[in-house]
Amino acid sequence: MAVTVYIGRLNRRSEGILLMSIAIDLSGKVAIITGGSQGIGRSTAERLVQAGAQVSLCARRPHLLEEVKTQLGVDRVLTTPADVAVAEDIDRVVRATLERFGRIDILVNNAGTSMRGAFESVSDEQWRHDFDLKLFAAVRFCRQVIPSMRAQGGGRIINVTNFISKQPFARSVPTSVSRAAGLALTKALSKEFAVDNILVNTVCMGFVHAAQHETKAQQMGLGLPEYYAKLAGEIPLGRVGETREAADVILFLASSLASYVTGTSINVDGGICAVL
Repeated sequence: MAVTVYIGRLNRRSEGILLMSIAIDLSGKVAIITGGSQGIGRSTAERLVQAGAQVSLCARRPHLLEEVKTQLGVDRVLTTPADVAVAEDIDRVVRATLERFGRIDILVNNAGTSMRGAFESVSDEQWRHDFDLKLFAAVRFCRQVIPSMRAQGGGRIINVTNFISKQPFARSVPTSVSRAAGLALTKALSKEFAVDNILVNTVCMGFVHAAQHETKAQQMGLGLPEYYAKLAGEIPLGRVGETREAADVILFLASSLASYVTGTSINVDGGICAVL
């Protein structure tokens, strides 16, 4: 199995478009995707399975994980209910993946919600939970999978962060701070493990259609279309993104097409971030 990417090139003589196809083949590769039951995680699982990978998904809600497994195929998907803010759950996910598939080639640290508020309103417990969910989960997963990746000659770690990690605004804590720590983690690991051919990158997300926005719309007293229209007004491309658009960038970073890319961040945000 493989995902075929078509690239257009202008033929100046005929003014036509020549199409070149590139197959992304992840056959034999195994990926762990956290927060894999919906949103970006689910779309990423779909793309990686389409490219031939086997995937190990974890999330807190078992029934959503089972839906993904049924959709993508029991033989290619392992699901483990887990809370990534709990160290023991992370150990269990990694052990289950190695027992089932025997290796880990790709780690997508995707789990996490956007928690934002006024600085003085955020309690110590909220700060701790946000860092456990976003930063320490990534730290612990990386610590667990790097030995396996090193032993097999390399791997890919892709951290899903947020554009406000580069461009924090008022009332953006604790997410802007925990996500900025994710950027620093990405760069530090990319330097340390390049010698092991473990490539570490981050995707800095903007606004995409996701379940968490339904809750935010309700909190603001807005209908979902009205809420998305409000977000779109802030985005240079004039629309909210789709989770598959994030998944396509993650697929690229997981593939051989990105074999010379490490320690970098890619904004997938419709142009909203003012920082490269």
